[in-house]
Amino acid sequence: MKKAFVIGHPIKHSRSPLIHGTWLAEYGIDGGYEAIDVAPEDLPAFVERLRQGEFVGGNVTIPHKEAVFALCDSVDPLARTIGAANTLVRQPDGRIHGFNTDYMGFLGNLDQNAAGWAQGLERAIVFGAGGAARAILVALREQGVPEIVLLNRTPEKAAALATEISGPFVPGALSDYARYAPGAGLVVNTTSIGMHDTRFEDLDLTLLPRTALVTDIVYVPLVTPLLADARALGLRTVDGLGMLLHQAVPGFAAWFGVRPVVTPALRARIEATL
Repeated sequence: MKKAFVIGHPIKHSRSPLIHGTWLAEYGIDGGYEAIDVAPEDLPAFVERLRQGEFVGGNVTIPHKEAVFALCDSVDPLARTIGAANTLVRQPDGRIHGFNTDYMGFLGNLDQNAAGWAQGLERAIVFGAGGAARAILVALREQGVPEIVLLNRTPEKAAALATEISGPFVPGALSDYARYAPGAGLVVNTTSIGMHDTRFEDLDLTLLPRTALVTDIVYVPLVTPLLADARALGLRTVDGLGMLLHQAVPGFAAWFGVRPVVTPALRARIEATL
């Protein structure tokens, strides 16, 4: 039986076992997927278990996504640019390959729920310059978006990230939003604003084009204040749950040999746990 995992510290909150367990049952695969709490000091020993063949691969979440880099034998170039690996695959010779599926999850979510979103897109606005923003910036860059405005509370951090990744990035402060909003066809929130009853201050969504798409990587709550405000104005919105579901697809395919489909039934099952 092929076994895969998700490791983190803590890990009990993870929905990954439910996602992958659903697919294993749906496709009749003799496999397993479990959540394992691994403390930072135990990470090298756990990766050695993977190397020895106890698992075919697995997912990596906080706080291990950066530390696991040094333990991989090979790393996907885009994962290196993003600076984090969230998926590991054991090769037949025992070598460990790391890659990042967050950017695939982001694109898959938009492709499924806002088909054609990138057509004619001239400018995107991304809020936040943390770890989550890196994958989104790479995704938009790889998609060929001509101008990607990166706005952060601390503009210096946005500038540093834009320089590090390199691309058509325009860094700035959150207060610069009004300057860029009129030409922005896509707005992405990669910050934690929207969780725990927090919301953006002084964010005038009426400045956006009527055709703009607003998306949030936060999925608890499913409809953040940002998305609620956008919907009230008649703007298109995509919530963050789909990104969680779609980022799981490439790993499952690599471990179990079947490329799973994100269905409404799967989404409903995960949504019921939020």
